Amino acid sequence: MLQYPNINPVILHITDTLQIRWYGVMYLIGFAACWLAARVRTKNLPGWETTDRLNDLLFYTALGVILGGRIGYMLFYALPDWLQDPSELFKIWQGGMSFHGGLLGVAISTWCFSRRYQLSLLAVGDIMAPTIPLALATGRLGNFINGELWGRVTDVPWAMIFPHAGPLPRHPSQLYAVLLEGVLLFTILWIFSRKPRKTGSVSGLFLLGYGCIRIFEECFRQPDPQYGYLAFGWLTMGQVLCLPMIALGLYLIFMPTKPTTTSLQAG
Repeated sequence: MLQYPNINPVILHITDTLQIRWYGVMYLIGFAACWLAARVRTKNLPGWETTDRLNDLLFYTALGVILGGRIGYMLFYALPDWLQDPSELFKIWQGGMSFHGGLLGVAISTWCFSRRYQLSLLAVGDIMAPTIPLALATGRLGNFINGELWGRVTDVPWAMIFPHAGPLPRHPSQLYAVLLEGVLLFTILWIFSRKPRKTGSVSGLFLLGYGCIRIFEECFRQPDPQYGYLAFGWLTMGQVLCLPMIALGLYLIFMPTKPTTTSLQAG
């Protein structure tokens, strides 16, 4: 069994109510990593020669991630708490961000960005999709430091006892997510997107890849206590929310389109 590092989630106390937390810093690092990766992908594309348009895209997507992620979490996982205390929506420093809500938020904000610049929504999505796993990896590290979203009880040699999860060793499922939906998915998408692809296929591969990976990860992650297992003694809310992603991903990959597309080759 490995020792959980038990890192203080608060980096700096400024006042009793104002703090700098690792969770927020991980989000900032994730946004910066996405910007750098997107810059590599767009530096040779017409209209993207300067960073102005990319900066706007980052602003739009950051709003989508934060607003969509938090609202999605409250809707999907904590609706009774939200109805009882509406201010819970703003307590983002406590954790509680839904990937699926964030994805919907990013889709809406990207649509707004695409409308403003008169660009194809799918083409912009193909630029962004390979960069998203970088933010996912840093976000999962934030979950690990917060000691939240731990895994199921296990006896594997790398199990950990999390401070708020009781005395039994558990899967460090946050670290599984760093490796799978972070490193592995980023590698697959980056390699795939280096060659010219049909518009929408890179976005489709992201949706398909994340959906499959998340369903697999949920086999090791402790289900949300407010739902537990939805059916069959193993089906979780996270797995259910991934099914539409997989269906849409397959559609984008295999939908008929014109054979010629704009190359988004990196470098």
